Order: sequence, then structure tokens, then C-alpha cells
Amino acid sequence: MTYSVFIDGEAGTTGLDVLRRLEARADLEIIALGDRRRDVEARREALNSADAVILCLPDDAAKEAVAMIENPGVRVIDASTAYRVDPAWTYGFAEMAHAPGRMTQGEKIAGATRVSNPGCYPTGFIGLVRPLVSAGIITAGWPVTVNAVSGYSGGGKAMIAEFEAGGAEAFRAYGLSLKHKHVPEMTLHTGLERPVLFAPAVAAYRQGMLVEVPLQLAALPSSPSVEVVHGALAEAYADCRFVEVVELETTEAMTGIDPEGLNGTNRMRLHVFGDRGGDQVRLVALLDNLGKGASGAAVQNLNLMLGLDEGTGLS
Repeated sequence: MTYSVFIDGEAGTTGLDVLRRLEARADLEIIALGDRRRDVEARREALNSADAVILCLPDDAAKEAVAMIENPGVRVIDASTAYRVDPAWTYGFAEMAHAPGRMTQGEKIAGATRVSNPGCYPTGFIGLVRPLVSAGIITAGWPVTVNAVSGYSGGGKAMIAEFEAGGAEAFRAYGLSLKHKHVPEMTLHTGLERPVLFAPAVAAYRQGMLVEVPLQLAALPSSPSVEVVHGALAEAYADCRFVEVVELETTEAMTGIDPEGLNGTNRMRLHVFGDRGGDQVRLVALLDNLGKGASGAAVQNLNLMLGLDEGTGLS
């Protein structure tokens, strides 16, 4: 069976990457508007005739597109931040930890018609922290800090042009007002009760990211060991195709992490760094901000929503 897919916003960074991952697939037919992509009626027709729609638009434009969809059978994946904390939408992190005996997040996505694609930073953060909150290792009221660095492709066309013209610094901290739009998403989907302290940065390379959560283990109410923290993560992702928890023996031998190490893939690698007898730990997620952090996750969600193998067209 062939399914029709319309990418609204295919000319943007995420849209182009989604198109690249889909256009060679024989099981999909891409609805392409070409020069008519700004024609409202052409878009309306495409939005309502497709089996699935992937919105790669700014928040307001994504909301306008959703309002144009009248066909109840159309499945929608939104890559903006517009619906990531909306309870009417299913959060599109398929591997997100879940309680035993309950429907998995992947199953929820498969049965949904409205899915909000996670942000790239939140994917790494939630991947690291939610299992620890669920296990009671981190209490819901604990003040959690996350430091992260991404390639400049996550900043959109203007930032890409700035960095590729050679006029930007090698490293730029931003979000200095502490009001980054990812904070509500990070807080809600980890089960935390107080806003996350988020310290993002962008560096002079195109794509790939590291998301780090430092923890003072001795200060946590449960005083967990490094092994306990690692064990909780390993258990949460034991059967996941695209999320890997690196063995402690491997992390103990590591002296650094290349933020571009998973570029071009839909995979995420989680690390637990710390002296096994010590009181501190550094949790680090490695992923491609355009892969598992954006277009790869969108394709994975598309596969689930269409009843296909979730790894179709992904590596």
C-alpha cells in the first residue's frame, strides 16, 4: 500500500531533511506543490487530501495549517513548539520511558492523529532524566540543570547563513534570559515540578549535539550510586532500537565525546560518567539535532502512525 504525505514547509532546514529521508521510498507518495507552496488553496487541498501531513513551520504558521485541516482522517505531525505541552496532542518521543503494564509511547503515537514532534534539546534531556524521575532517583521537586551545545543548523536559515559566512564566533551561549521556549516541554515530560535551568549554546559546526545533566548524587534524597543511575537508564531503554545506554566500562575509558558522532542517524546515545565510588555524575546524551532531534524523529513517528515498521528509511 502506498501512502500520500504532504510536507508543509519543505523548503526549511527540517523540511528538506524530512524530504530527503522520504523521497526515495516506494511506499510513500510525496505531494509536492513546487511554486504553488504559498498558494493558500493549494495548501488547503494538500493538507486535506494527504494520508499524513508533516508541518515544518514556525509556531503561528503551524497553528494556521492545523486550522485548515477539516478531514478527520488526516494524520498530523507538527515539528514546531506549538503543541508540545498540549494535552490534546500526543508527544512524539517514541522511546519515552513508561510505567510497566501501561501503553507505551510508541503505541500512543501509532494510535494518534495529532503528534507533536519533540525538540532536539528536550529529546536528550527527557531521555536522560525522565527514567530517573520515574524511578524516584530524582525527586519531582529537585532543581535540575541542563547544559547543551548544538550545531548551528538548529538555529534556522539566518543563523546558518551567519556561521557559514564566517562571521560568527566559535561558541555562543544563548537563552540568557532563562525563558527558553523548550523549558515547559522539558519540565512537563520529565515529570518535574519546578522549571528546568536550561543553559544552551551553539558552536561553529553544522549539526550534532550534546546534552548534559550534572547531578550531585550525595545531595539527592536517595543518595544513589553511579551504578544505580546507569541501571535505571539501561532498564528504561533495554528494548529500544534507536536509543542506546553506553556501558559503564566504556564510559570509564572515554576522554571525550564528538558532538557530530551520530550525524545522519536517528539514534541517540546516553552516557553516565562518574567515579563508581564517588558522589557526582555527568549524564550526557549524544544525538543529531537534525536526526533524532528533528527530521529522523518525524519519520519514525510517521512510520508508527501509518502502521509501518518504525525504522523504515532510518538508520
